[in-house]
Parts: sequence; structure tokens; C-alpha cells
Amino acid sequence: MSRRLRMVIGGLLVGIGLLWTLQGLGVVGGSVMSGVTLWAVIGPVVAVLGLSLALSGRHHT
Repeated sequence: MSRRLRMVIGGLLVGIGLLWTLQGLGVVGGSVMSGVTLWAVIGPVVAVLGLSLALSGRHHT
């Protein structure tokens, strides 16, 4: 996988993870995911995986 692709996918995963976290915590409403604790747990996991992927793309030689 190319460096740029890793960084783009990683960035998208970080954004999705943050959104899911905020929905799970009830900060962002208007979804069936809003206020559901499961998404407050899954969101940070996805965000950390995305950050890891983006950083691996940044430091990949």
C-alpha cells in the first residue's frame, strides 16, 4: 500500500472513530448510534487504529 493511501485511509478512520465516539457519548445526535455506549467504545479503537495506519504511512520507507 502506498504511503499516501495509508495516510488518507488512516485519516478517514480517525475521523470516523471520532464521530462514532461523539455519537456514542450523545454529543452528536440524530442517529440510531447516538447515546449507545458501544459506539463510545468502538470509536476510540477505530481512531487509534487509523492514527497508527496514518503514522505508518508517514514513516514508511
